[in-house]
Amino acid sequence: MANPNSFNGVKVFSTTLARDREQMGENITRWIRENPNIEIVDRTVTQSSDKEFHCLSITLFYKGK
Repeated sequence: MANPNSFNGVKVFSTTLARDREQMGENITRWIRENPNIEIVDRTVTQSSDKEFHCLSITLFYKGK
């Protein structure tokens, strides 16, 4: 994980729906393009599940350019 001093913002993308997981990459790419004044310094991918649901979360750590 990023050093807390190396970032000043966090963006979390999360979903439990299969159709939303399929589009998550496009949503993340769109968000990055819409925010050209940031630099992604780290990311984490987390998956959790129970008997019914599978949750995927992608967390981006960023700082202003």
